[in-house]
Amino acid sequence: MFGKKPGLNPLKSRKQLLIAESELNRAQLVGDMAALTTDIRALSGRAKSFGVIASAAAAVVASLTTFRRGQYRDAGTKPSWWQTIFKSVGAISTLWQTFRPPGRAENDD
Repeated sequence: MFGKKPGLNPLKSRKQLLIAESELNRAQLVGDMAALTTDIRALSGRAKSFGVIASAAAAVVASLTTFRRGQYRDAGTKPSWWQTIFKSVGAISTLWQTFRPPGRAENDD
């Protein structure tokens, strides 16, 4: 055995190389999945923001349309100032409910 130098078995070296490559691929996959998860969360956040904006815009358009429709219903007669005030308050109330900041939950301790 003293004169014999053990050489690398080509199958064992190939196996070790494949195992190392597999570990690198696993690490890359974990990183890719983390990046994908982050991107999906950011996209869903943008979609929610867009949904809130679209909902608020729809409420504004609906309020203004209702308010304007009420003004021109009786083109020949002039509405009383009370009707105008009530319609204005209703439109403002709708807008306030749409744009107000969310309320804080009170704790009953």
